[in-house]
Amino acid sequence: MQYTIVTGMSGSGKTRVIRYLEDMGYFCIDNMPPVLIPKFSEMLTSVNGKFNNVALVIDIRVGDMINELLEQIQVLKDSGYDCRLLYLDANDETLVKRYKETRRQHPLENSNGLLAAIRKERKMLEKLYMAADNVIDTSKYSNQTLLNKLKEIYARDSGQQLIINVMAFGFKYGMPLDADLVFDVRCFPNPFYVDELKHKTGNDKEVQDYVLSFSTAVEFLEKLKDMMKFMIPLYIEEGKVSLTIAIGCTGGKHRSVTMTNKLAEYLKESGYEVNVSYRDLGKE
Repeated sequence: MQYTIVTGMSGSGKTRVIRYLEDMGYFCIDNMPPVLIPKFSEMLTSVNGKFNNVALVIDIRVGDMINELLEQIQVLKDSGYDCRLLYLDANDETLVKRYKETRRQHPLENSNGLLAAIRKERKMLEKLYMAADNVIDTSKYSNQTLLNKLKEIYARDSGQQLIINVMAFGFKYGMPLDADLVFDVRCFPNPFYVDELKHKTGNDKEVQDYVLSFSTAVEFLEKLKDMMKFMIPLYIEEGKVSLTIAIGCTGGKHRSVTMTNKLAEYLKESGYEVNVSYRDLGKE
């Protein structure tokens, strides 16, 4: 039986993660006090083989009992269970924005305000952050990107060879921190300046046709495919389990989305497992 303990900052996406893990076949429980973990594991063990993968969300909502979590994780490990700690994080600015949007109250919020509560929580969870087997910073993650990251982690645990993430992004919103390879396609004509294409995206055929109507763009795409054909087997031979390829244009809407889609199509046709995301699509 494999346990995944999901913890981390309030507002960092733990609810979405537990839903994704349910979709992956995990038996999930939200907000369990750590002291109940050993008794809970005994109960599941008695149901012979029915629950192979279990995910528990345990966070600051349990109050000071959060300090017992590492001890209870060790109890599971000493009992022979495979137990992983997954920590969800996000920067203070993002957490404040999310709470303002949802209008929910932080579990620790008091007269000192939201930001003080976030900083107090971060301090209380510091040991869990340091002990985590995997940390995901969701500050700039869309729902799809978060799902792709989870697939990447659990594919690694299951021994899959390589998952390729192909991401379109806009340079004006910042470089993607988790990219292994970054390609800049701002050198090609921008559909943004064509009136009938300005409000479309690289998911629309008209934009794709425009971008690829230039011989230099077609040549770039072919060279990019050839480079991937050469490099990806080397990454697999090295033992790499995930590869993130980021393709950027100015706003992450036209050229980068077109190239991302075309490269992803090629990689899927080549037999690789590919996740596609558009980090900045929809932003002004």
